[in-house]
Amino acid sequence: MTLQMDLPTADDYPTRKTTEPSLLYRRDPVTWSRENDGPFEPDELSGYEQRGYTQVRSLVTPEEVETYMTELRRLGDDPKLREDERVVVEPASDEVRSVFEVHKISEVFSDLVNDPRLVDRARQILGTDVYVHQSRVNYKPGFGGGSFYWHSDFETWHAEDGMPRMRAVSFSVALTDNYTHNGALMIMPGSHKTFVSCVGETPDDHYKASLKSQHVGTPDQRSLSMLAERHGIDVLTGSAGDVTVFDSNCMHGSGGNITPFPRSNVFIVFNSVENTCTKPFSAGAARPEFLGATDTTPVGR
Repeated sequence: MTLQMDLPTADDYPTRKTTEPSLLYRRDPVTWSRENDGPFEPDELSGYEQRGYTQVRSLVTPEEVETYMTELRRLGDDPKLREDERVVVEPASDEVRSVFEVHKISEVFSDLVNDPRLVDRARQILGTDVYVHQSRVNYKPGFGGGSFYWHSDFETWHAEDGMPRMRAVSFSVALTDNYTHNGALMIMPGSHKTFVSCVGETPDDHYKASLKSQHVGTPDQRSLSMLAERHGIDVLTGSAGDVTVFDSNCMHGSGGNITPFPRSNVFIVFNSVENTCTKPFSAGAARPEFLGATDTTPVGR
């Protein structure tokens, strides 16, 4: 099913519309299901509700990790794929940074986005069937993996893709060990309950620049300082095969990797089928399909 709604929707999370940033209260639940049916135990859901994230250790087997790493290397070495707009390279080194819509490029990753270990957890959090809003593999090689500045994914998805509500969840499947020193994901726990309204109008075709280095849609330093002082910062370390599940509005980022140890992951965004995108709330046109899907066919069915 492909659906892009054009009906006007009230904007509860205005951003990129004023000259001053602001902090807004979240107006959506964090967990949408009224039932405990699903893989998460009640205490895991409670922790997710409170922190905005949870980690599932060793969800993916070592054999599966090796399969995914082999496929990741194949994609990164494919010269034809490098000409594809879905492949983003590092500005300085020209090494592959990300491959988007990877579940449509690779059968291996298509199987992963339909895996019940992921899909059932996403359904449990969001309370409905889910579809893939975005998928990608991230490469952060040793001695050169670039940073991802602090941001809320929902701010971009709302402003540029037209996602109405905070009813999406991200799964980061670690394909390498994550240390404190090789660019591990950092999250401000509890920040998902505050929306940071950013300043600056969205330029046309903003995605072309923002995928390499984002400036518009990033929080101001004062707001970041307030959130960090209020919530602190968690550095999410772990082993290959671990999966980090986090809310769409978590304030998160990662530093560059100057160590010899690479950090790679598969990143999948599941959105509720009741939260399909409308027109962008703060952009002239929606981003391409590989960044914000209009195909809302439920996965895992």
